[in-house]
Amino acid sequence: MSKYPQLLSHFLDYVRINTRSDEHAERIPSTQSQIDFALNVLKPTMEFIGLEDVHYLDNGFIVGTLPANSDKFPYKIGFISHMDTADFNADNVRPQVVENYQGGSIPLGDSGYELNPNQFPQLQNYLGQTLITTDGHTLLGADDKAGIAEILSAVEYLVAHPEIEHAELRIGFGPDEEIGTGADRFDAADFNVDFAYTVDGGPLGELQYETFSAAAAHVTFKGRNVHPGTAKGQMINAIQLAMDFHGVLPDGERPEYTEGYQGFYHLQKLAGTEEEAHADYILRDFESQGLANRKETLRRVAGRMNRSWGEERVIVDIKDQYSNMKEVIEKDMRPVQLAEQVMKSLNITPIIEPIRGGTDGSKISFMGIPTPNIFAGGENMHGRYEFVSLQTMEKACDVIIGIASQELSLPPKP
Repeated sequence: MSKYPQLLSHFLDYVRINTRSDEHAERIPSTQSQIDFALNVLKPTMEFIGLEDVHYLDNGFIVGTLPANSDKFPYKIGFISHMDTADFNADNVRPQVVENYQGGSIPLGDSGYELNPNQFPQLQNYLGQTLITTDGHTLLGADDKAGIAEILSAVEYLVAHPEIEHAELRIGFGPDEEIGTGADRFDAADFNVDFAYTVDGGPLGELQYETFSAAAAHVTFKGRNVHPGTAKGQMINAIQLAMDFHGVLPDGERPEYTEGYQGFYHLQKLAGTEEEAHADYILRDFESQGLANRKETLRRVAGRMNRSWGEERVIVDIKDQYSNMKEVIEKDMRPVQLAEQVMKSLNITPIIEPIRGGTDGSKISFMGIPTPNIFAGGENMHGRYEFVSLQTMEKACDVIIGIASQELSLPPKP
């Protein structure tokens, strides 16, 4: 029997609730469903399992405290996961539980889709384990409801075992991580910890303290539309301007050609008419100067095109999104060292590598709380092929408890 008898039921209950965020909304949280999930589901659960001072903030975070039961821990620790799911169908999520996976393809309900190890060879890592998958019509939502279920199950275990001495813990569940806005209004003073962890990673052992530095660019192309039969020397096709603009960007610096520490330009959306077109890009780089260079490239290409036309027809609007949290965390590596030691004590091999994306920890770290990211277990996130191993989720609970309770030898805070 599992140490965490409520872990699977918590998770299955949570993923069935649609909490998809909305990038077009002008509020935080971006959807009412996230507020309802926080107040009607998480708040009573947090109070029931023994968290104190559970309160919902107007920034969309719901926060609770597990007081320390020992004075030997010189720090307070936070654990954070996000409530929203990504931009994929999240209506009527029907998870399916595959016990004792023995290899081969897993049909995803009646959708006609399947999890095939020829396409997803990482399935071979889970032989004999219990997998939770989608039914092929929706995403699963393990990103990041696995993290929520794991944190709550770990707290539940600590409350049920008061003989385990632990530090003071602050638990926070927040909105809109998937659209990059949820942590903008995070209240670091209210959270009041020395360091924290987002439980928002992928496979077993992930431990990450580097993220991309990120920016978003919206490019407007102004054309001049006339009848194509008499267009010579008069028409300026805004769609063609957009194609010309994109064609100048470096071919090899797109997501499909990059890995590791390589950054990219990513065209997310292109729409328009001859009269006006719009392109949305995201820019990513692990170095601040690298991101600055990418932003300057867009501006330089636009400037050159505008000079060729003798007027402004390409307008670039760039907004910074988040910075590489390594810039903060490398000044205080205690949370990384603690998590690494705990994983090793549990015979989990730490996988310390950069996140080719971002987490709420990217922004929270720059608010004064170093916040690396640890695994939650999800694979193939953000789509119909998403799955998670129950055994990996249990090990995530073990790591959370270990971080909270192991009095390890750490260097003093810098």
